[in-house]
Amino acid sequence: MMGENKEILNKAIDIIRQRRNRAKALNDLHFEEINTKIPEIGEINSQLARTGMEILNIIKSGENVSTRIQEMKDKNFQAQLMVKSLLTQYGYPEDYLKIKYTCSECADTGFVGNQKCTCFKNLIARLSVGKMNAGSQIQLCSFDSFKLNYYQGKTTEETAEYRDIMSKIFNYCKNYADNFTLSSHNILMFGKTGLGKTHLSLSIANEVLKKGFNVLYDSSLNYLRRIEKEHFGRDTSGVDTLEMLLSSDLLILDDLGSEFQTAFNESALYDIINSRINLDKPTIISTNLSVSELNGRYNERIVSRITGCFEPIPFLGKDIRHVKRQFQY
Repeated sequence: MMGENKEILNKAIDIIRQRRNRAKALNDLHFEEINTKIPEIGEINSQLARTGMEILNIIKSGENVSTRIQEMKDKNFQAQLMVKSLLTQYGYPEDYLKIKYTCSECADTGFVGNQKCTCFKNLIARLSVGKMNAGSQIQLCSFDSFKLNYYQGKTTEETAEYRDIMSKIFNYCKNYADNFTLSSHNILMFGKTGLGKTHLSLSIANEVLKKGFNVLYDSSLNYLRRIEKEHFGRDTSGVDTLEMLLSSDLLILDDLGSEFQTAFNESALYDIINSRINLDKPTIISTNLSVSELNGRYNERIVSRITGCFEPIPFLGKDIRHVKRQFQY
């Protein structure tokens, strides 16, 4: 499970508790409503509420305990059927008085037996992701703000070619986001700086987050810095960044190649990429390096995993930041 610290754990516990309290409060309102509108159900529910005490009295008496308890169970079952029948007669769902928890597995307790429920684990994961993304140096983007007219070549023909290519890339990325699943494929966005790689990868992140998936996005430099600090004990937050990167539904490694070239970073980077491939978890990498430059910078194991397991998307054109400034003037 994703790394968690005390703050996140306490927040998750509080959210689970609020869910349970809301479910109970709504159920109480339903009972009040039905007791007013259908008094017969109120009388039946009062009878059912006395069941526990009546069973205790049967046990205390010691007379025909099994037979009398079974008779009471049968009686209660018939009473429950009558409640459902009355509810439907008055236009209510037959389960209107059944408490509706957010999670039916744990009844909004966060635990199934002595184990954390999947809903609790997922909540901790989402809170952990949100906390990490909040500290990211890059902000989410939107497909709506992506402008093809910023792509210009030296000639009219070259401009048309660039815009045609980028239009196809835009549609590819939007389709990827619209149809994202946990088994979506990996993407490698590469090309010179300022061509929209970060914009489109973060637009994907934006849409996938809206679908309820856990998405982590930041530069490889920032992630590797955090992992190194935690590995060598210089971070006491309790967060395990590496575990979070391996567990997220979608990981976006922006600006690959911006990190320092050290043995530790290379080992950690391989661990992230290789582990996610083995876990069949989708990853998006953006880099200003060409494939040949990747070969010159990283060892064969890393390059082999990237070139063999990622869908390559080459970005073309000239730095759109310069074009944007020209448009402004």
